Amino acid sequence: MTERETVIKETRQWLRSWDVDQREMVLWILKEEVRDERTSLMIAYNNFGNDMQGQGRLDDAIESYTKALRINPEYPEANYNMGIALSDLVFTKPRPELNGIVCKLLDKEKSVRPANLSTAACSLLKFDPIIENVFSKISSNKLSESLQEIIVDLSNVPLLIKLMEVFPLPDLELENVLKNIRSTILLSISNIKNNPETLVFQTALSLQCFLNEYLYEQTNAETEALKNLETLVEKQLTDGQQPSPTELVCLASYKPLHEYSWCYLLTIPAELESLHRRQILEPEEEKQLRSTIPILQEVKDEVSCKVREQYEQNPYPRWVNRQFPNIPKPIATITKEFNLKILNHDIEKVDRPQILIAGCGTGQHSITTATKYKNCDVLAIDLSLSSVAYAKRKTEELGILNIEYMQADILDLSSLDRKFDIIESAGVLHHMDDPMAGWKVLTDCLNTGGLMQIGLYSELARKHIVQIRDEIEQSNIGSSHDVMKLFRNKISSSKEEQHKTVVSSFDFYSMSALRDLLFHIQEHRFTIPQIAASLTQLGLVFCGFENREVVQNFKLENSTETALYDLDTWDTYEKEHPSVFAKMYQFCCQKEGRKTL
Repeated sequence: MTERETVIKETRQWLRSWDVDQREMVLWILKEEVRDERTSLMIAYNNFGNDMQGQGRLDDAIESYTKALRINPEYPEANYNMGIALSDLVFTKPRPELNGIVCKLLDKEKSVRPANLSTAACSLLKFDPIIENVFSKISSNKLSESLQEIIVDLSNVPLLIKLMEVFPLPDLELENVLKNIRSTILLSISNIKNNPETLVFQTALSLQCFLNEYLYEQTNAETEALKNLETLVEKQLTDGQQPSPTELVCLASYKPLHEYSWCYLLTIPAELESLHRRQILEPEEEKQLRSTIPILQEVKDEVSCKVREQYEQNPYPRWVNRQFPNIPKPIATITKEFNLKILNHDIEKVDRPQILIAGCGTGQHSITTATKYKNCDVLAIDLSLSSVAYAKRKTEELGILNIEYMQADILDLSSLDRKFDIIESAGVLHHMDDPMAGWKVLTDCLNTGGLMQIGLYSELARKHIVQIRDEIEQSNIGSSHDVMKLFRNKISSSKEEQHKTVVSSFDFYSMSALRDLLFHIQEHRFTIPQIAASLTQLGLVFCGFENREVVQNFKLENSTETALYDLDTWDTYEKEHPSVFAKMYQFCCQKEGRKTL
């Protein structure tokens, strides 16, 4: 039986299990006209996977994408679609055939978002025999007895190493493994042999700690041992000696190397190149870039100053890889993809859209937008100079040339004397002292008929967050890094529902995200009726929500097209599904003006 005959047979077997006769779907296999048979099969497997995913049959979709990637591991469409299928998926049984695929996906900077894969990756890792053995060693307090062997074994788990390098692990059990190993290495560092095998895991651990911004609590014994190690390394460098690679990566798993005054005296061995780049060279580059970023004017608003200081301490988020659009598209194409209701279609005819990102953070938003819209020019602003410097470094690293960065407060944008065709501000207005004041400034900067994308917290979806924020406020514990670590440790094992909910959030697994989630100095939340009233007050027209999954689920209960753009219907829907906007309201609106059909 040929490979083509095999896929046809398997497809027919799948079809027999369907409730509705859809046998015509096999035609894209039978009629595929591609010169190369293996290419034809690859496309067929990918297309069939898409059909399965559209029906919610993720196991079948993943199986089909896997077969496509066996033919060509670099096939972009199958890699992208596999990433979508695996998003936030939790495996309840071993799937060793997927480990290598997920590992490769995490390595693809522009096609797959690591955050989407992290949950699936963690669930796969927990079935790995090596990691299961480590769990056992920790539970029986035998970690120190076989530490060297365990480190070598973990160095040979590629999926673990790659995930640790690119994204904070969103799993408390795996976090506990890393925290225990980190502690044991430090407390017995003189017994750790310097060899390439152990350094693979140790370096990845130091990069993971840098990514999560040293979130793990440390014992008094660790604090004392760390001071001793710092003293030793400084003396070695003063005497003209170099610390061992093990000593260096151990320090780097507790504190970023660039914060040590002696870091430039280091001769970094080749095997620690990634550590050198991430913890010394890139922060130095950001430091240099700060002086190149224009400042609109001195920030004067009291709350804005406090918010700026928060993000100066913890630029959010710290990221390595991120999915970005591959082919920029015209505005009209994008509005159709999101099924937006556009009243003034003149905006879709703009050849070179001028776009403002109001609150760009560390650059994920600005880079996504700059690579999404065809022929666009982007001005990206943020209160935090540290965040903007991070964003500019990543932008230059990716070779993107159509973004201008500036430090600025939204409240001061009128002094720019510029108008924009599109303004995007996600997760920003609700952190202002007066969100409506900021929103009005943005509206004044928008051309008539221009589009505005807004992201706001939901009152209903964040009830559990409000409970925890109230708990923090009433306890008057402050928001230092040590306090946040202690509070995080407290609720990690809590049985209270609001605590369990927040522990399941990605934002629980890095210091900046935790601060943003629970310890932010300013937070407002909205309801859909409040959004509707605000739009009316500002002269903006609701064009539709952009949360793709939310919209898809909404349509299952509200089949009419008009319901998509009726905020009263959406209000009813949210009340029936209070957590539906857990990731914020993300919607598009248009500045009123002449209507065109």
